[in-house]
Amino acid sequence: MVIIALLANTYRRSTCVAFCTVPQRIYPIVFKQGTTTQRQSIRFFLNNYKHFGRKQKNIDMGTSSSIGRRERVREYSTSGTYTALGSMLDGHGDEETIYALSSGGGSAATAVAVIRITGPQSRLALQTLLSKSQQESYDHVPLPKPRYASLRMLYDPIVSSKKYKISQDEDIKEQVESIIGITRDPLDSSLVLLFNGPRSFTGEDMVEIHSHGSRAVVQGVLGALGKLALPPYNLNIRPAERGEFTQRAYGSGKLGLVEVEALADLIVADTSYQRLQALRQLDGRLSDLYEEWRGELIKGLAHAEAVIDFGDDEDLGDDDLGVEGTTESGEMGVWGAIRPRMKELARKMEKHLSDAQRGEILRDGVKVAIVGVPNAGKSSLLNLLADREAAIVSPIAGTTRDVVDVVLDLGGVRCIVSDTAGVREDGSTDDIIEVEGIKRARKAALDAHVLLCMVDSTDEENGIKAIKDILKDINTDMKSRKIIFVRNKIDLLGDLETKEANVDSDILPSLSISNTFEISCETNSGVDDLIDDLTRTLYERLNLSQDSDNNALSNEEDAVITRARHRRHVESAAEALRRFEVRSGEGYVALDMAAEELRLAASELGRITGAVDVEDVLDVLFSDFCIGK
Repeated sequence: MVIIALLANTYRRSTCVAFCTVPQRIYPIVFKQGTTTQRQSIRFFLNNYKHFGRKQKNIDMGTSSSIGRRERVREYSTSGTYTALGSMLDGHGDEETIYALSSGGGSAATAVAVIRITGPQSRLALQTLLSKSQQESYDHVPLPKPRYASLRMLYDPIVSSKKYKISQDEDIKEQVESIIGITRDPLDSSLVLLFNGPRSFTGEDMVEIHSHGSRAVVQGVLGALGKLALPPYNLNIRPAERGEFTQRAYGSGKLGLVEVEALADLIVADTSYQRLQALRQLDGRLSDLYEEWRGELIKGLAHAEAVIDFGDDEDLGDDDLGVEGTTESGEMGVWGAIRPRMKELARKMEKHLSDAQRGEILRDGVKVAIVGVPNAGKSSLLNLLADREAAIVSPIAGTTRDVVDVVLDLGGVRCIVSDTAGVREDGSTDDIIEVEGIKRARKAALDAHVLLCMVDSTDEENGIKAIKDILKDINTDMKSRKIIFVRNKIDLLGDLETKEANVDSDILPSLSISNTFEISCETNSGVDDLIDDLTRTLYERLNLSQDSDNNALSNEEDAVITRARHRRHVESAAEALRRFEVRSGEGYVALDMAAEELRLAASELGRITGAVDVEDVLDVLFSDFCIGK
């Protein structure tokens, strides 16, 4: 018999201590990962305890986010003074089964709704719903073949007391006995799929019910599942919380933290490029990159700790001698083989960071601001881009007082176009609402990745002055911001010769304009060319590719940073490596400090993938998922 005794709580802790007893032996196990739960740790041990039979045997805990390092297990005799606080014979003792509507069945009726069930009692819950009559036991009800869809009739598990005149005063047991064999009411004819763990999304036994999508059917099935928690069934089943299915997939090692974030991005993707980026992150390429870097850091750290532990007794080869000096000169000779690799790793991190944030911008959307003087036609252009009346248009100058945002799909790129209030010279208006609108217009221009600077071609001089005033405090570096100059209302020039304004020199001496367009929002003249150029500008800003017809192409590239959290940790790791470069050249006296920098760099990368405690991140991340995912 195998008994597990838990001596320290693992939830939100950095260390868990447990003991396992097998015949005549007690094994202490230390789990050091903060994301490890009691059940995951003990379940792993139960599945592998037969390998824990030799003294000081190294056990590979795997590379999942929950258990991610090798731990040493030592034998102790049963004469020890340790006291067991409790025993758990399996990992399912008190684990709940959860259910939720995964898709469809909302406020509007749909053709199909998908209801998910996962947990140790999901099979029993399905067997109960599949039973046509009330029975004493449902274990013998045939289930569909795993991973094959089967058309089955679902039945309401609670027989109506009014229909069968069951007294509410009777004992529960007597009520059950009195209705055994009675035919139940049907709920729906549904497609049912069974996934046996661990070959499922959550890693547990899992059921999917594809029912008709009417509100009556969906609520009937969900209500039936809820009744299974009541007598006479008393199953440990409840509705799922937001993101709980994905949380269980993460806890069982089916998904890493980066993959969980990618799944969240994929669910809310609006455009084709957002979808492609999420899928590339979901396939593990970003996690593999960070784990590869972390492995390099751990190798260097192991080398340093060997020198710290064994000192002069450590047998160092020729590769361990310093490159720039020797141990006699006080240089850090033991870092000779490590420093070049760490320097190359730091270079890779710097290259990874120098991506102009295109991954985050593609995920969140490119910000485009239309700026200019009042009544230049900014709202008209927004309506043309959105292909609907998104903003109010009138001949009265200053109609737009606030920032109006419209989300567009331009060539597969999510784009947030902002129509802003017309900018006047400071002090030219006493209207406090208009002053606030101008303030917000300047803020929108400051935050934008692409600026559409619009002027009225019949009053171009004042328009250019306003544009100069807007751009005076904005970084106009072409790598971080694209600027397109637009001359509107060319239809009002009549037969007059179109002015050829030297925009590059007139707006700002240091300003570089991506392109200049002459359009008419009234006649649509030149608008299509402007949209095509705007789409190309977005591709250039995000380093994407396109074909001759201006369509998005799948550009297979290296993994890119998609979240500010990733960037923050990679920056911290790169900084630690820069400090290591200095410390590793200061001799043996700085050996511990140099090793600590490697440890910090590895820890920062581990926080991205979830190998290091990230409970605070998980709380926020899973709350962003919908219920049923």
